[in-house]
Amino acid sequence: MDAVSHKPLTAVPLPTLLDRSAVSFPDRPALSFQGRRWTYRELASLVDRATAGLQRLGLKPGDQLGLCLPNTPHFPIFYYAALKAGLVVVNYNPLYVVREMRQQIEDSGTIAMVVIDLVAIYEKVADIELLKHVIVCPFAGVLPPVKRVAFSLLKRKMVAHPTWTARTVPYRQVVAPGAPPVPIRIDPSDVAVLQYTGGTTGRPKGAMLTHANLSINAQQTTHHMPSMRAGEERLMAVLPFFHVFAMTSVLNGGIGMGGELILHPRFEIGAMMKSLVHDKPTMMHAVPTIYNAIATAAEKHRIDISSLRVCVSGGAPLPAEVRERFQNLTGARIIEGYGLTEASPAVTSNPPDGEVRADSVGIPMQDSSVEIRGLDDVSRILAAGERGEICVRGPQVMKGYLNREAETRDVFIDGALRTGDVGYLDTDGYLFVTDRIKDLIICSGYNVYPRVIEDALYEHPAVAEAIVIAIPDEYRGQVPLAFVTLRAGEFRTGDELREFLRDRISVIEMPVRVEIRTSLPKTVIGKLSRKELVEEAIGSNAG
Repeated sequence: MDAVSHKPLTAVPLPTLLDRSAVSFPDRPALSFQGRRWTYRELASLVDRATAGLQRLGLKPGDQLGLCLPNTPHFPIFYYAALKAGLVVVNYNPLYVVREMRQQIEDSGTIAMVVIDLVAIYEKVADIELLKHVIVCPFAGVLPPVKRVAFSLLKRKMVAHPTWTARTVPYRQVVAPGAPPVPIRIDPSDVAVLQYTGGTTGRPKGAMLTHANLSINAQQTTHHMPSMRAGEERLMAVLPFFHVFAMTSVLNGGIGMGGELILHPRFEIGAMMKSLVHDKPTMMHAVPTIYNAIATAAEKHRIDISSLRVCVSGGAPLPAEVRERFQNLTGARIIEGYGLTEASPAVTSNPPDGEVRADSVGIPMQDSSVEIRGLDDVSRILAAGERGEICVRGPQVMKGYLNREAETRDVFIDGALRTGDVGYLDTDGYLFVTDRIKDLIICSGYNVYPRVIEDALYEHPAVAEAIVIAIPDEYRGQVPLAFVTLRAGEFRTGDELREFLRDRISVIEMPVRVEIRTSLPKTVIGKLSRKELVEEAIGSNAG
């Protein structure tokens, strides 16, 4: 069998992926959530009803609809409904604090938001006046009957109870049966999703991903795995769909091949192990910390998870020890891949049916290419084995950054996307990622930008200087560690400063510690320097 399939790649409107599977596999389960299932026929019907509901609210093609949802059935329903109505989806991390929500709403032009009815999430967006509509989805409403009753009794304090108005709209109203949606002509070159990324600076920018970018990248990921069986696979959907990795590889890729998506609103090891046993997924996309946790639990409890055939790891380097333990337990291969938001995101992957090379993130996706350019002269393309900046070409590369013409120009060189990562290609075209140009911390697969944390620390009146670095963490891969100096006459503890950060940055961005120093290292021109602190942290860990 060939390592990689080379069927033609076709740019299509994203809802086409669902429509085709609904025709080919109408009675096959499309979604599974807490033991409740929806077939492809049922999902397609709900998407059509939601499309009509969004149109009744007055949303027009080109308008931006925010999704602030965990992995519940509401996400795929409104994702495909928005796209079918010609809207632009803007993904929001439910862990964002209010300030982060507001900044992204302003930058993207989001005019309506879909949110779950959990207090911790709903209250972050309820009072943001920039939103014309807030559509509220009931968490309990998608649970099986017994679990719905238990949730209503035991978790009622977690549930928000909005007052319904013309602005605050219940899910049931949007998906109410009625006239079919008005058909919208969608050009594959139209922007489908605004996916926010810090890029190389840490300042959030909306990567404009088109229907063509995303539909082709979904096809690229499935073509890369020719052993995948249309209408038969069951995909563990534990990575959040608002993250570009899961949106493409699990949501679009899984729906496009008629797979059953086993939805988990968050990673919780007990629930995950039960699902692995009872739901018997055949495929899984995750980050190294999840594979490590599963391997540890499976060893401890002797749980059979041999249903898994193919597992894909991304977001951070996968330790060889974790790979070996997991593969010995399951018999399934873990293949590493590489990508970035600006490339929808998949760029390379080790072929699950071909040669997997140690420490490599694999070969380019179909119709894509990777070139290595000089760090001191980006116009120079390097030979195999030479390290330089990884640059990417392919149909999955974004249209550009929203309203950021200068930054869009800067991220391309001769038409190739500059990734900001350092690596090399071997003589057979396998890519090895060795370093980062950008000061990026990858924590449990999420991008954490030191500058965001530093800027939040600087808001405290006692803080004079701040530096954030990455330190290794056995579970999350990396975690942020902050160092600060205080203004003259001020006294604060690290715990006080961490408490100050709680409503300014997300849980993922929270430093593991804030260390108070009398001074911080600087370069010869007086610029704060991370280098010495990184070396110090590495030395203390080694000791």
